[in-house]
Amino acid sequence: MTGERFWPHDEQLLRSVMDWSWRRIAGGQDPQARARPPAELDAALGDTVVPDGIGGHEALRLFTQVMVPATRAQDNPMNLAYVPAAPTEAALVFDLAVSAAEMFAGTWEAGAGAIAAENQALTWLASLAGWPASAGGCFVSGATMGNLSALVAARERARRRLDGATARWRFAATGDAHSSVRAAATVMDCEVLDVPGDERGRMTGAALAEALDAVGPDPLADGVFAVVVSSGTTNAGVVDDLAGVAEVCLDHGLWLHVDGAYGAAAMVAPSVAPLFAGMEHADSFVVDPHKWLFAPYDCCALVYREPEHGAAAHSQFANYLEGLDRTAWNPADFAVHLTRRARGLPFWFSLATHGTDRYREAVETVLATTRAVADEIRSRPHLKLVMEPDLSVVLFERVGWDLADYEAWSVHHARAGTVLCVPTRWEGRPVLRFCFINPTTDSDVVASILDGLAGEPPAKPRPG
Repeated sequence: MTGERFWPHDEQLLRSVMDWSWRRIAGGQDPQARARPPAELDAALGDTVVPDGIGGHEALRLFTQVMVPATRAQDNPMNLAYVPAAPTEAALVFDLAVSAAEMFAGTWEAGAGAIAAENQALTWLASLAGWPASAGGCFVSGATMGNLSALVAARERARRRLDGATARWRFAATGDAHSSVRAAATVMDCEVLDVPGDERGRMTGAALAEALDAVGPDPLADGVFAVVVSSGTTNAGVVDDLAGVAEVCLDHGLWLHVDGAYGAAAMVAPSVAPLFAGMEHADSFVVDPHKWLFAPYDCCALVYREPEHGAAAHSQFANYLEGLDRTAWNPADFAVHLTRRARGLPFWFSLATHGTDRYREAVETVLATTRAVADEIRSRPHLKLVMEPDLSVVLFERVGWDLADYEAWSVHHARAGTVLCVPTRWEGRPVLRFCFINPTTDSDVVASILDGLAGEPPAKPRPG
């Protein structure tokens, strides 16, 4: 019969999902949540994809009782591993609204309202870099996609300038560049011109100039189309010599891309503003609001100083796309994608709700916490600070411990739910690493964790 529902309507199920979501947003995750072995999870889930279905209430039970407890608590204030997340309540709840609105935000014709709001958030980010109001871009899933898209645009600009004539395409980067940068080179079938980092792993203008001189008098003609710098490396939080590198890029006519996935959020903080001198000369940058700008996964801002270069590389043309208004702002034109949700809207909503001043205060609070923890490490004879933090990553050693000790300590505290911290390596040796991005992390609580490092390492955990 016309008008009948094809999919059954279950009011109680809708309310149950909304009620759980509300409790999760208001109450956070269990800090003891962690991965389980595949066989164990498969047994707990059972067969869920079956001809008659298992019903929404059973599926929700499995989600809340099996799946969620087997995922890392990314937004816990004591999650200091990798680069965690700290989305605001406003951003999380609005993510539900964005999903419910079922927006296609790849083209202006389909998603104009959402895109207009996203563009305001992008304009604010561009202004932090000192870029003109004409700058712009789009939101993509993460910095891996953002870095790739920016480098494709950079190569296309170089190809047009050289009329396609080059033996082999290359871009310059250091060994401390994010793994996604070298992955982009593989996808693009191009090479990486290695630039040695300094004692902190930074790319400097002098080192870049020397590497380019070794290529030849005209690096662009020899296929070097871009330089990738980091404004906050993932491992150590180090900011490259942006000003020095920018000067060299300007001299040689090379595209400068800034991978700021984690650290570019600190552009909002006056206390570290000098580190970002030179950003105004970059051609593109990425920053992940799902990291240090308090938005939920997945959200990366890809911004071009001159967006027309992004459009020249990425605009798609087909019979079914002939009706698109090419004078409108179509996010599909600026990255390796066509279909996209309005993933920037939760970030925009949080930013609009709390204001840019509050965002600045939140980032400065995290930076203050980082400095306080660095002071605590310096004050303890059993610990050694590896380097002064540029941003909010702290590398330190427990004197006398080896990798097995660090791993045992890390697993012990993860299972206890006290802190998530995993060892990494610096100059080949194992060290501990804290990454702070949550303004509610308490430096006194972290100090108590540091006190616990004075004793013997925990016994090596059993598998499972």
